[in-house]
Amino acid sequence: MASLLIQAALVVFAYFMIFFLVAQIIKNNSIVDIGWGPGFVVVTIYAWMASESFTMRGTVVMMLVVVWGIRLAYHIVRRNIGKPEDFRYANWRNEWGKWVVPRAFFQVFMLQGFFMMVVAYPVLLVQASIRDGFGIVEILGLTVWLIGFYFEYVGDRQLREFKKRPKNKGKIIQHGLWRYTRHPNYFGEATMWWGLWIMAIPVEWGWTGIISPLVITWLLLFVSGVPMLEKNIKVTQNLKPMRRKPMLFSLVPQRKAINVLKRYWITFCAYS
Repeated sequence: MASLLIQAALVVFAYFMIFFLVAQIIKNNSIVDIGWGPGFVVVTIYAWMASESFTMRGTVVMMLVVVWGIRLAYHIVRRNIGKPEDFRYANWRNEWGKWVVPRAFFQVFMLQGFFMMVVAYPVLLVQASIRDGFGIVEILGLTVWLIGFYFEYVGDRQLREFKKRPKNKGKIIQHGLWRYTRHPNYFGEATMWWGLWIMAIPVEWGWTGIISPLVITWLLLFVSGVPMLEKNIKVTQNLKPMRRKPMLFSLVPQRKAINVLKRYWITFCAYS
């Protein structure tokens, strides 16, 4: 396991080094966001091949990470293409001044690489294990992952369609999944990693992988997700409608929320 972790860390370092060099050439550090999802795909496929165990659990987990990572990258590329550097990175560029290159290297690219290793930890545990099987625990984890994927996919699609309409400029989305949570896409992101950790529980030291969903939930709630996004919204829009809803999702779903989920699940299946 230690050997695989070291190899994975080297892969992640090389991966983000490439993104860092490209960012310096095009003067746009926000490309690191595009690299987040595919980075997990690269390190997971590498670990899956390097372990040579090819268990059913490991293969399923690898496929889930690939689906999530590619979809996320496509979504971010589609959203950012043709646009200037994201406001977060542009603000940092102005704040850092002449130190922008070294600080971007450590505080943007290498820091993301560090968090990628932490979040990918249960996935690497699964790939390193030769213990095969796919039982109740794995099915539970897969179910949780599917719920998360649904929220992220549908939430992103609803927001994209909302922003397409000129009449919605300056407004905050209040329909669909966004009626019940301020950030259904972030809720889905966190939920998927809880699902992957559950799938890792049966392997050796699998329980230690709980650090992954804890860290990604913490990042989304208190660091790079909700705080940064809502800080930007606060400057231009009224946040009062958003404040009435939970940051991610209500702990006790109401019947109305359950009914709308059923409706969107039918819609999701129709689009698939």
